[in-house]
Amino acid sequence: MTPELSRIARASEIGIIPRREVVIATADECAALAKRFDILALADLAANLSVVRDAAGIRVTGTLTAHGAQACVFSSEPVAFALAEEIDLRFSDAATSGATPADADIELTGTDLDVLPLDGDALDLGEAMAQSLGLALDPYPRAPADGRAAAARFVISEADAAAMAAADKARANPFAALRRDR
Repeated sequence: MTPELSRIARASEIGIIPRREVVIATADECAALAKRFDILALADLAANLSVVRDAAGIRVTGTLTAHGAQACVFSSEPVAFALAEEIDLRFSDAATSGATPADADIELTGTDLDVLPLDGDALDLGEAMAQSLGLALDPYPRAPADGRAAAARFVISEADAAAMAAADKARANPFAALRRDR
């Protein structure tokens, strides 16, 4: 499978002096990413990155920016988004070394989640940015009016409200049931 956004950097060309990389998606790449992530539109996607080799692999830091629109989960109305995400990734041979058996239990920390496998001499900064975009998108986008519309659908009578309040009050006190038994 060919990634929608691919910018290959050669691991052998990355040293201990930080190297600037800029990833800017074309209009066609934005359209393909919008389809991949099931969003209405992706107007632009850009990343300013610093790439450097360290003892644990190749570290990629920087900022990803993107603008577009997602469908509201209630009404399917367009919900605009403007993202500015900090990127902190590591490409490492250790991620693909298979040091732990597939059925072994491992414990992950927050930093373990951002380690990507280094595929030979190539690291795909574009695909890494596409994945970062996917993680940064709001999983439940809502148009501003939908919260009010949803609340307006649930109208209850005063008697029902009083009964619900009494039930909540009884549940709040664990000893209320004991008092009723007397």
